[in-house]
Amino acid sequence: MSIRIIPQQPLEESDRHVANNIPPLLFPRLKNCYLRRAARLRDLAKKNPLGDYLRFAAVIAEAQEIVLYDHPLQMDLHPLLVASAASGKPPLDIHTLPRDSHWQRLLQSLIAEMKPEMSGQALAVLENLEKASSQELEAMADALFSNDFAQVSSDRAPFIWAALSLYWAQMAALIPGKARTEAGDHRQFCPVCNSVPVASVVHIGSQTDDLRYLHCNLCESEWYVAPDQCTNCEQKRELHYWSLDSATGVVKAESCGDCGTWLKLFYQQKDPAVEPVADDLATLVLDARMEQEGFTRSSLNPFLFPGD
Repeated sequence: MSIRIIPQQPLEESDRHVANNIPPLLFPRLKNCYLRRAARLRDLAKKNPLGDYLRFAAVIAEAQEIVLYDHPLQMDLHPLLVASAASGKPPLDIHTLPRDSHWQRLLQSLIAEMKPEMSGQALAVLENLEKASSQELEAMADALFSNDFAQVSSDRAPFIWAALSLYWAQMAALIPGKARTEAGDHRQFCPVCNSVPVASVVHIGSQTDDLRYLHCNLCESEWYVAPDQCTNCEQKRELHYWSLDSATGVVKAESCGDCGTWLKLFYQQKDPAVEPVADDLATLVLDARMEQEGFTRSSLNPFLFPGD
């Protein structure tokens, strides 16, 4: 099954049935989104061997919160929704949607907010990005969206992505439509922007895993994937669940023997403060374990890119 976004209109009878059950898609709620993420990162950093990097990520998230309100986005997305409904493709598809210069303005504002908080190599990277030409920035954005991570150094990528993510999240939050499920493929990609998830979250209120949503690593939307099936290939046969010896049940890794990938699941009923981006970054020891087992991660954290 896949998810399609359709323009806002009166609910049809078939849509009412869906609306009264599990929503297939949750658009981002940006109010305090980045402040919550930053607070979670700082809290997790207290007892984490990667505490310094978690605090570094918190600085970026805090800057995103400030820039979000300093640079509001106004767009009419209805034409994109109409085209999306006709083509079946995500309305904010990262591979086809022309980027407005707004994202570069967001980047420059993020840099201005972060520079007083950074030092050493991180500060040097910010100063370098501040001087980069528009063409150079667009080339880096293209490379990240094409998974050509070798073209963007791993110390630049989180800053570029932070601006792109803020831009896409602003657009996603403005979508005046609803979503429905239908037959189709590519459920592993975000139905709003076609990016990949950072992790999956089982929301509070679910006694089992039936409220499992994938959280987009770009636009902050969440989309529903039924439990007991691989979030990457949708097979149900060779699924296994892994956890750390000291785990409290908050996080597990779901691996698939069919496609050889894995993805984290976070359980909000075990810890209501769970935040997928922050908690994923704080549990990299689980990543190491899954790599040892020979599985490939099907997700990407916006603060941790492959590269040099």
